[in-house]
Amino acid sequence: MKKLTTHMAVVAMLLFAMLLPHSLSAQTDIDALMMSKNEFCIGPMYSYSSWKNYWEGTRKRDNENLGTVSTRMLTVMGNYGITKKLSILFSAPYVKTKASAGTLQGLDGIQDLSLFLKWRPFQTKLGAGKLSVLGIAGVSVPLTDYTPDYLPLSIGLHSKTALGRLMVDYKWRDFFATASATYVLRDNIKIDRESYYTTEMHNTHEVEMPDASNYNFRAGFRNQRWIAEAVMNIWTTLGGFDITRNNMPFPSNKMNATTLGANFKYVLPPLPQLSIVAGGNTTVAGRNVGQATTVYGSVFYILNFSKKSNATDPTSKVK
Repeated sequence: MKKLTTHMAVVAMLLFAMLLPHSLSAQTDIDALMMSKNEFCIGPMYSYSSWKNYWEGTRKRDNENLGTVSTRMLTVMGNYGITKKLSILFSAPYVKTKASAGTLQGLDGIQDLSLFLKWRPFQTKLGAGKLSVLGIAGVSVPLTDYTPDYLPLSIGLHSKTALGRLMVDYKWRDFFATASATYVLRDNIKIDRESYYTTEMHNTHEVEMPDASNYNFRAGFRNQRWIAEAVMNIWTTLGGFDITRNNMPFPSNKMNATTLGANFKYVLPPLPQLSIVAGGNTTVAGRNVGQATTVYGSVFYILNFSKKSNATDPTSKVK
């Protein structure tokens, strides 16, 4: 396979859930790779993310009553090639959070189901390389009734989302560069209290969630066996408000984060249907988020459902 105490900042897991899929490179919703027709790629991904320092608005700080916030996530991911130009993808994570200090207990549970359609309508030779344009549409829905109003130890924001993404990829020999821009629509959520304060009092249990944008840039080496790439991701909440001084975070806070990372993928020569992916990223700038460092690894296997089975090396699809 080729998206506590009253001194807290936003969830490491939330940052991780938003950004990690944008760093993984294995035919996901954030890269320019496509599955072949009737091939199905599936596998688990394990990740670990943690932070001690965080941004309270634009002010960077730590919290001894919180310690280090960590998030472990086990995600099942799948990708099916409807045609060579159209794929459907899914992911569903189990998330567990923990704080190393203080009295607040971490949470765990199944988070959200994400579904994507990935389409490559245009591909042409340009100079000595090849230019591809892709469009991605996706939705996510909560799978369980977890609470979003327990940051930074909630396992998610419990908001239904929809996104549209435009992506451009250029490959020359074994080198490539990919850029994408995404707009994320987020539905309102309900919390278990009848009033709350943001920048004003709200006498309701419904919270208006701001939309968000995401820009992703990646470049590196890509051939039939290896992918090695550097990744920059910029997540911006289009609205919201800052965490107030010495106060708890809130689901509709303005959560901005810029991460830098690296990803690696290797296809095993004895069994070309099997690939190993590993990587990590760190937050270099943020607003109302933890300064998280994340590492992850996964194993993916490709099943061929064509009537005529082909023993094709899946890395031949690295265009």
